[in-house]
Amino acid sequence: MLSCRRSLLSQTIKRKTKNKPKNKTKVKTHKKVSRTRDFIPENMHLEDNEEEVGFNLKSSAPSRSHGVQPLGNLYFNPGAINSRNIGLGTLQILSDELVLEILGLLEGTQLGVLATVSKSFYVFTSHEPLWRNLVLDNLKGRFFYNRSWKVTYISTFHPSFDVSRSARSSGLRVRDFYSDYLFQSWLCANLEMKPEWLERDNIIRKRGISVDDFLTNFEEPNKPVLLEGCMDNWDALGKWDRDYLVNLCGDAQFAVGPVKMRLDDYFSYADQVKEERPLYLFDPKFAEKIPTLGSEYDVPVYFREDLFSVLGNRRPDYRWIIIGPAGSGSSFHIDPNSTSAWNAVIRGSKKWILFPPDVVPPGVHPSPDGAEVACPVSIIEWFMNFYDATKDWKKRPIECICKAGEVIFVPNGWWHLVINLEESVAITQNYVSRRNLLNVLDFLKKPNASKLVSGTTDRINLYENFKNAMEASFPGTIDGLRLKAKQKKMSFWDSVTDYKVGAFKFSF
Repeated sequence: MLSCRRSLLSQTIKRKTKNKPKNKTKVKTHKKVSRTRDFIPENMHLEDNEEEVGFNLKSSAPSRSHGVQPLGNLYFNPGAINSRNIGLGTLQILSDELVLEILGLLEGTQLGVLATVSKSFYVFTSHEPLWRNLVLDNLKGRFFYNRSWKVTYISTFHPSFDVSRSARSSGLRVRDFYSDYLFQSWLCANLEMKPEWLERDNIIRKRGISVDDFLTNFEEPNKPVLLEGCMDNWDALGKWDRDYLVNLCGDAQFAVGPVKMRLDDYFSYADQVKEERPLYLFDPKFAEKIPTLGSEYDVPVYFREDLFSVLGNRRPDYRWIIIGPAGSGSSFHIDPNSTSAWNAVIRGSKKWILFPPDVVPPGVHPSPDGAEVACPVSIIEWFMNFYDATKDWKKRPIECICKAGEVIFVPNGWWHLVINLEESVAITQNYVSRRNLLNVLDFLKKPNASKLVSGTTDRINLYENFKNAMEASFPGTIDGLRLKAKQKKMSFWDSVTDYKVGAFKFSF
């Protein structure tokens, strides 16, 4: 993953409190200071040219993990020595990321022993993603989240250990420990979305349009649109609250990141977790596991032509139930297999940012063959470091907040990022229509299709299987679409020239 960072010097960080006055200390910043690293003193506000640009911490945000400060603070503390370096000894020359990579090779007991070596190792071995990986690798989805990943691991594998001691020690603060990497991980987990990140809404919204209008104005020109009112008759819209879903799904296991979990256990995790990238429930087999879920929504009339259906059970994954807490979501990506998609919000709300196929979002770096994408560690990090830059672009992104009862159409090839603004439940489906069929076939035929194609175990043969099934079910459709596409690309002079004799061809 590409970690993209920018100085936070000119940004204000505020902790939200309820009915409590704040003591504000204003610190003037100057150009000379702004070249140093981050400086964010606790309970201080930074002011740049008398204008504040602020971040709000969530009201439930815990104190900074073990007192870790951004490295820039070291330069404002004359005589201070970074205790990070003292405690690491000869390993201090390694970057924080590399130290954590090495620690990621250890088991829980080994991390516990190493934590006793020095305060520095204690801070590093307490890094929550280390314990998250241990829990997920060892327990898969068979765990009950208990306040933190570290406590969850200890209470599961060492039940005789008094986890309340671990909880108390989590408040241990280490003096003069400076680390940009560890600080930003905590910061991204506890920042609220800035109002400026939510106010831009430039998507076209439509209610009650005809299918022909949708095809002509949105699907054929490959333009996003937000559709209102097309899921009003869904049973899911009135039924799918927590209690209903938990009772209906019982012990069924749903895909959550790299593991499978019961819905009740996942909701318990979602209620407690505060991390940079929360686990996201994203299950492609929900309707097979719980048929009632599949029967309580209908595909909106605009998306009912789905040509991948000619493959029957051999088709790639195409529909998912999506559940996640506030802050969860999907970083920038293009939907699989060059398909288009629709996403319907049943509970909650989602912030969407979409870039057209010819515009790569800032901070996102796809590999030349498109098989891999490097991007910021978390969605919040992208907003912090790159969102403001898009305001000055000629091709600005399409943005909106999609609320319960609304459906967004995502055309093929469009980059998009989605973040849940509150706990959300949604249904999404990818599909292939005649307007997009040739794009999908060309994608499946690429030389590196074995890397690019997803959602199926038969990546190499998907092109031939799909093409043959289409020709059997809809003879002449592919050839007709290719001829139409060729004619559409012809110039005026091509259209009036007889290619056989190289002369003009006139018709009267």
